[in-house]
Amino acid sequence: MKTYSVSLPAVQDVVIAGWAGRDRQDVDHHIQELAAIGVAPPTSTPLFYRVSADRITQAEAIEVVGKDTSGEVEPVLVWSPDGLLVGVGSDHTDRASEAYNVALSKQLCPKIVGTQFWHFDDVRDRWDSLVLRAFCEIDGARSLYQEGVLSALLLPEELIETRRARDNGRFQDGSVMFCGTVPTAAGIFRADAWTVELYDPQTGITLRHRYTVRELPLIA
Repeated sequence: MKTYSVSLPAVQDVVIAGWAGRDRQDVDHHIQELAAIGVAPPTSTPLFYRVSADRITQAEAIEVVGKDTSGEVEPVLVWSPDGLLVGVGSDHTDRASEAYNVALSKQLCPKIVGTQFWHFDDVRDRWDSLVLRAFCEIDGARSLYQEGVLSALLLPEELIETRRARDNGRFQDGSVMFCGTVPTAAGIFRADAWTVELYDPQTGITLRHRYTVRELPLIA
């Protein structure tokens, strides 16, 4: 299986699929995680949050305001002239604003996408076996933040069809969709740096992206 290094095409639209777990217990667990930091439960699942195209970055460093943000590993679909690609990204989110408006919290932070991709058709048949991982770094110490298999998430085809049916959503070259996340190992918190991974156990290949976070002062 070939891994492609890709600079994203001109991004046309960005969708964040939220509450995208396949198992109701996992969805409830994520709802409880966010409820612990004050986030209201969703009105339905999954939800599709729109984010400005200029929020997408493949950088190795981002800037945020304040100390209440964190990463969130997700598989990422990219519609390109070469076909549908799958990569790994981080739905980096402002947790303070998430407590009162999830859509706003998605917009406030950059959305990180790695530079390496597979063709979706190359992994479609074993999608459920792919593994998501996120690692966080705090004061130089690295620890596992998230880990789970994609069988825990709704299939990409289901997400695509649900959005088309519900929102009349269209995907075209330059469309990007984050496809959901897996539970954290020990709660939601900030970190100095994040590494997100999508691992294929059949080939032993990992898509990986690391980025650091510069926290700008929150001035009133």
